[in-house]
Amino acid sequence: MLVLEPRAQPSRWMSWLSPVFAVLLTMACGFVLFLAVGKNPVASLSIFFLEPLRTLNGWAEVGVKVAPLLMIAVGLALCFRANVFNIGAEGQFVVGAIAAGAFILHMDNELNGGAWLIAAAMVAGAAGGMAWAAITAFLRDRYNANEILVSLMLVYVAELLLSYLVHGVLRDPDGFGFPQSKLFSQGWLLAPVIQGTRLHMGIVLALLAALGGWIYLMRSFSGFKLQVGGIAPLAARYAGFSSRGALWLAMLVSGGLAGLAGACEIMGPIGQLTPSISPGYGFAAIIVAFVGRLHPLGVIFSSFVMALLYIGGELSQSRLGMPSAITGIFQGILLFALLACDVLIHNRVRWRS
Repeated sequence: MLVLEPRAQPSRWMSWLSPVFAVLLTMACGFVLFLAVGKNPVASLSIFFLEPLRTLNGWAEVGVKVAPLLMIAVGLALCFRANVFNIGAEGQFVVGAIAAGAFILHMDNELNGGAWLIAAAMVAGAAGGMAWAAITAFLRDRYNANEILVSLMLVYVAELLLSYLVHGVLRDPDGFGFPQSKLFSQGWLLAPVIQGTRLHMGIVLALLAALGGWIYLMRSFSGFKLQVGGIAPLAARYAGFSSRGALWLAMLVSGGLAGLAGACEIMGPIGQLTPSISPGYGFAAIIVAFVGRLHPLGVIFSSFVMALLYIGGELSQSRLGMPSAITGIFQGILLFALLACDVLIHNRVRWRS
């Protein structure tokens, strides 16, 4: 029978190249999938992976998706390295959007935005995400509640809160009864990075977040303590590092970045509050973080791949007649491909009679 034997010394290079192999394996599985449903696999894969990159506007649309994915994934990478499993970034994203949107709608009657007010709305969004993440941190710290379950359940609370608000106090009185807020004034919207496209300044903030996360984790003593606490909690406790401090820091930073991503999303491509402001960025960013090897710079590559899957999925629906679930299918294949590659990198297959 076939058995897995741990390798004495797994290849470091192979570990770093594992995400690339996972992407190639995902494409191979996609080839088989399109063939199975009667589509031309070469043309279908071209539409899925190459068509979004043929034009400047296509690159810009990919960048629009990269911005929230990258921002959230940097915070999640920080959390997972601290051995804190924040699965509720989607809820923190939504609450951040609510906080920023409520601030904008309150101020929009008197002020028409501007750089300082946009910055204040971003701070409100980050604070909203941090407050939502703090609920999980408090319950874990005080009552030893499982942060996976708590953060996940809070996602549904956040989504219901958003639905309640856009059907109620934040609904546009001139919106013919549709559950959405009024459109924000032009002065509250993020400036485009490339004129004529939807790519906004959120992508710059996301790249700065990745750079800041790398500096913190790899070049600061506080980041070192955070990682030690995640890898060896007992050693960290013996060295006097605070596990409580790591928990709160990781959750608040992760929640703050997710909330900031939510604020940028409503001030960028959406321009208002709607019942669904996210196609699942918070959950997709979990895959992004692991494909990026939990490295703040590595997630730049993985967020680009995930954004490409979103855009490719939309093109597959419109041009190939594929169902909307195609994006989720490819995301799942990517995750399982990464896990398979990691297993084979750290273990060798042997035949044992």
